[in-house]
Amino acid sequence: MAQTRLEPGDRAPDFTLTDDKGEQVTLSELRGKKVIVYFYPAAMTPGCTKQACDFTDSLDSLRGAGYEVLGISPDRPEKLAKFRDRDALTITLLSDPDKTVLQEWGAFGEKKLYGKVIEGVIRSTFVVDEAGLIEVAQYNVKATGHVAKLRRDLGLAS
Repeated sequence: MAQTRLEPGDRAPDFTLTDDKGEQVTLSELRGKKVIVYFYPAAMTPGCTKQACDFTDSLDSLRGAGYEVLGISPDRPEKLAKFRDRDALTITLLSDPDKTVLQEWGAFGEKKLYGKVIEGVIRSTFVVDEAGLIEVAQYNVKATGHVAKLRRDLGLAS
C-alpha cells in the first residue's frame, strides 16, 4: 500500500484523540497557535522517552514562541499517564490505538528496523501553522537530538 506523505502547504488532517488525562483534544481547536505534532512508536521505550523529555525540557521556550506540542502514539491513555508520571512530562500525549491518525499523516507504514522491513510507526514531526497548514513535515527523524535540530530549523535559539 502506497503511503501518503504530507508536504509543506498541505492542510493538516484534523483529529480528535484522547489524551493522557482521558480528555479529548481536537487539532482544529488549536487554530491560531502553531502546533508541533510528533508521532512516536511507544511510550516508555528509551528513544521515545528521550524525545518526550527533550520536548518537555523545551516546552516553556516553545510556548513562549507560540508553539503547542502534541505527541501521538498507539499507546492507550492509561499507559500514557504512566509515561507522563514516570518521566514528569508536561507535553500533551495523545492516544491513537487504531492508528487512524498515524495513517492519515503518513506516520505509519513500512520502515526498516535493524535491516528488516516491518510495518510500524514512522517517527515523524510536523509543524502546523496558525491556519492549520503544514509548515514543516519531517519523516524518519532521530529520537536523540531531534528537538534541538527542530528548534534550529524553526529559528529558535537553543
